[in-house]
Amino acid sequence: MGFLRRRPPAGPDFDVLAIPFTDWPGSVVVHILPGADGSCQGIFVRYDLLAGRGPAMLIGNLPAGSPGRAEDVGRIEAQQLIAALGHDEMPEELGVEEHPVMQDDGLLVVRRVKYAEGRLACVEFDRNDDVQVRIVSYDRPLTDDIFALLKPIPAEQFRG
Repeated sequence: MGFLRRRPPAGPDFDVLAIPFTDWPGSVVVHILPGADGSCQGIFVRYDLLAGRGPAMLIGNLPAGSPGRAEDVGRIEAQQLIAALGHDEMPEELGVEEHPVMQDDGLLVVRRVKYAEGRLACVEFDRNDDVQVRIVSYDRPLTDDIFALLKPIPAEQFRG
């Protein structure tokens, strides 16, 4: 897995996991979830397809204590993707299934979220630095191959 160290003005440092922008055929948009104290409470990387075909994938990185991880909030990445697609309602979440995935030499426990809308796919996992990663897509299944695409991204890619 690749990581990018994000140094927020306040709060703990944490690594950002994503697909290198140069490996994606469309446009990439990065959003930061700011905390009231100026800390970075999450980084979301949205991958859109060329020709205005809409968002294809959204990867969220939420450190410990982020409001995006609160149980009453729901999965904020799925909500962002549904809103970006112009849908009015968030599909009902039906349940979560855990399954192991081999990542390099280690075992990664991935949670697959099931929605009433079968075209919405979501996987999430916790890293050893207590950052939760969620990957969401619409109309494109998330297979275990997605984890092989996660590589280091240069820090200058996140500067405006």
